[in-house]
Amino acid sequence: MHKEEFTILFQKALQLGASHVGKTASCDIVVEEGLADYCRDCENYGLAPGCPPHVAGPAGFRELQRTSSHSIVVRVDVPSAVLFSDERWEVMALLHELVAGVELKAVEMGYAGSKAFAGGSCRKIFCSAHNECQRLSGTAGCRNPLLARPSMSGFGINVAKLLESAGVQVKTNSTKDTPPDDASPDNIPTTEPMSWVAGLVVIVDR
Repeated sequence: MHKEEFTILFQKALQLGASHVGKTASCDIVVEEGLADYCRDCENYGLAPGCPPHVAGPAGFRELQRTSSHSIVVRVDVPSAVLFSDERWEVMALLHELVAGVELKAVEMGYAGSKAFAGGSCRKIFCSAHNECQRLSGTAGCRNPLLARPSMSGFGINVAKLLESAGVQVKTNSTKDTPPDDASPDNIPTTEPMSWVAGLVVIVDR
């Protein structure tokens, strides 16, 4: 992929809501069997096609790595409090839509095998109002094929090392607005702890 093509995909990610975007050599993405094993303890285990045991796991991701030279990494910064509230599902939906949008753009540019990965159970994020995943039940196809993407956790991707390899900082700074000169002690903005969620788009070579 040429530099100009990466620029297009970076801009797409930022337009869709990414706070930070970077790229990494796909071979540098660290995959660990033990990380994928943690998914067995998740309350959503087995309920979504994008999560274990319905995904190819670490072995499948390593096969994908062999077809790709570079991958795009995105980070979305959010207040930490949001991730401990019901609003987190909106954030995770945004992450899925973001990486799916970048993936579809890469496919449009000729990188037809490119694959996006997000976080969280797609059934919990997009289909919690339904009794079952109709794709897994075999009654119909996915209700959100243009939005829902597999979770990185199920493939054993070490997300912290992923961000570092792409030059995207793992730590975030707390936000703090500069108060005006005439601010009173009652209305001086306070520091707000920040956190993040991350996603990945593996660009499959032509």
